Amino acid sequence: MKQKMVIRAQMTDTKERSKAMKIAVGVPGVISVGIEGKDKDQMVVIGEEVDVVGLTRLVRKKMCFAELVSVSVIEEKKEEKKVASTAEIVALPAPWTYPANWSHPANIQLSVSDYPAKYDDTCSIM
Repeated sequence: MKQKMVIRAQMTDTKERSKAMKIAVGVPGVISVGIEGKDKDQMVVIGEEVDVVGLTRLVRKKMCFAELVSVSVIEEKKEEKKVASTAEIVALPAPWTYPANWSHPANIQLSVSDYPAKYDDTCSIM
Protein backbone atom coordinates (compact mmCIF):
# COMPACT_ATOMS: atom_id res chain seq x y z
CA MET A 1 0.00 0.00 0.00
CA LYS A 2 1.58 3.25 -1.16
CA GLN A 3 1.36 6.31 1.04
CA LYS A 4 1.81 9.99 0.26
CA MET A 5 3.12 12.01 3.20
CA VAL A 6 3.54 15.77 3.32
CA ILE A 7 5.97 17.14 5.90
CA ARG A 8 6.46 20.86 6.41
CA ALA A 9 9.97 21.78 7.50
CA GLN A 10 11.96 24.97 7.79
CA MET A 11 13.88 24.96 4.50
CA THR A 12 15.06 28.39 3.35
CA ASP A 13 17.74 27.47 0.82
CA THR A 14 18.75 24.60 -1.47
CA LYS A 15 21.29 23.26 1.02
CA GLU A 16 18.60 22.68 3.66
CA ARG A 17 16.23 21.20 1.04
CA SER A 18 18.84 18.71 -0.11
CA LYS A 19 19.64 17.85 3.51
CA ALA A 20 15.95 17.14 4.21
CA MET A 21 15.64 15.04 1.04
CA LYS A 22 18.73 13.00 1.99
CA ILE A 23 17.18 12.31 5.40
CA ALA A 24 13.91 11.15 3.82
CA VAL A 25 15.58 8.94 1.22
CA GLY A 26 17.54 7.17 3.96
CA VAL A 27 14.36 5.82 5.56
CA PRO A 28 13.43 2.27 4.47
CA GLY A 29 10.41 2.04 2.16
CA VAL A 30 10.71 5.51 0.60
CA ILE A 31 10.22 5.46 -3.17
CA SER A 32 10.39 9.16 -4.06
CA VAL A 33 10.83 12.55 -2.44
CA GLY A 34 9.87 15.95 -3.80
CA ILE A 35 9.64 19.57 -2.70
CA GLU A 36 6.35 21.43 -3.09
CA GLY A 37 4.48 24.35 -1.62
CA LYS A 38 4.34 28.07 -2.15
CA ASP A 39 7.57 28.71 -0.25
CA LYS A 40 9.03 25.28 -1.12
CA ASP A 41 8.82 24.32 2.51
CA GLN A 42 6.82 21.12 2.11
CA MET A 43 8.44 17.78 1.42
CA VAL A 44 6.26 15.18 -0.32
CA VAL A 45 7.37 11.62 0.42
CA ILE A 46 5.91 8.61 -1.42
CA GLY A 47 6.63 5.14 -0.13
CA GLU A 48 5.37 1.78 1.00
CA GLU A 49 5.00 0.99 4.72
CA VAL A 50 7.05 4.00 5.83
CA ASP A 51 7.13 4.91 9.52
CA VAL A 52 5.64 8.41 9.18
CA VAL A 53 6.12 9.45 12.78
CA GLY A 54 9.71 8.18 12.78
CA LEU A 55 10.45 10.09 9.57
CA THR A 56 8.98 13.29 11.03
CA ARG A 57 11.00 12.88 14.22
CA LEU A 58 14.17 12.31 12.21
CA VAL A 59 13.59 15.43 10.12
CA ARG A 60 12.75 17.41 13.27
CA LYS A 61 15.95 16.20 14.95
CA LYS A 62 18.16 17.24 12.00
CA MET A 63 16.28 20.36 10.82
CA CYS A 64 15.00 21.77 14.18
CA PHE A 65 11.42 22.14 12.93
CA ALA A 66 9.15 19.67 11.16
CA GLU A 67 5.42 19.21 11.10
CA LEU A 68 3.42 16.35 9.63
CA VAL A 69 0.80 17.97 7.37
CA SER A 70 -0.99 14.99 5.83
CA VAL A 71 -0.85 11.28 5.16
CA SER A 72 -2.93 9.71 2.41
CA VAL A 73 -3.15 6.37 0.67
CA ILE A 74 -2.42 6.30 -3.05
CA GLU A 75 -4.75 4.01 -4.92
CA GLU A 76 -3.11 2.30 -7.84
CA LYS A 77 -5.03 2.51 -11.07
CA LYS A 78 -5.57 -0.87 -12.64
CA GLU A 79 -5.46 -0.54 -16.37
CA GLU A 80 -7.09 -3.26 -18.40
CA LYS A 81 -5.29 -4.09 -21.57
CA LYS A 82 -7.64 -4.72 -24.42
CA VAL A 83 -6.66 -7.48 -26.77
CA ALA A 84 -7.46 -6.85 -30.38
CA SER A 85 -9.97 -9.36 -31.63
CA THR A 86 -8.78 -9.20 -35.21
CA ALA A 87 -5.26 -10.40 -35.86
CA GLU A 88 -3.37 -8.85 -38.71
CA ILE A 89 -1.28 -11.09 -40.89
CA VAL A 90 1.90 -9.40 -42.00
CA ALA A 91 3.88 -10.82 -44.89
CA LEU A 92 7.59 -10.86 -44.16
CA PRO A 93 10.06 -10.32 -46.99
CA ALA A 94 11.91 -13.36 -48.28
CA PRO A 95 15.40 -13.82 -46.83
CA TRP A 96 18.24 -12.62 -49.02
CA THR A 97 19.89 -15.38 -51.05
CA TYR A 98 23.06 -15.62 -53.11
CA PRO A 99 22.77 -15.48 -56.90
CA ALA A 100 22.75 -18.88 -58.61
CA ASN A 101 26.10 -18.33 -60.37
CA TRP A 102 27.99 -17.26 -57.25
CA SER A 103 29.83 -19.80 -55.08
CA HIS A 104 31.64 -19.58 -51.78
CA PRO A 105 35.42 -19.15 -51.95
CA ALA A 106 37.49 -22.27 -51.45
CA ASN A 107 38.96 -22.88 -48.00
CA ILE A 108 42.59 -21.84 -47.85
CA GLN A 109 44.82 -23.92 -45.61
CA LEU A 110 48.26 -22.80 -44.52
CA SER A 111 50.91 -25.24 -43.47
CA VAL A 112 53.77 -24.68 -41.04
CA SER A 113 56.24 -24.37 -43.92
CA ASP A 114 54.45 -21.20 -45.11
CA TYR A 115 55.41 -19.45 -41.84
CA PRO A 116 58.32 -17.02 -42.42
CA ALA A 117 61.67 -18.42 -41.39
CA LYS A 118 63.04 -15.13 -40.03
CA TYR A 119 61.21 -15.58 -36.71
CA ASP A 120 62.92 -17.88 -34.23
CA ASP A 121 62.09 -18.80 -30.67
CA THR A 122 65.13 -17.25 -28.97
CA CYS A 123 64.82 -14.04 -26.97
CA SER A 124 66.88 -11.17 -28.30
CA ILE A 125 66.79 -9.14 -25.04
CA MET A 126 68.87 -11.54 -22.95
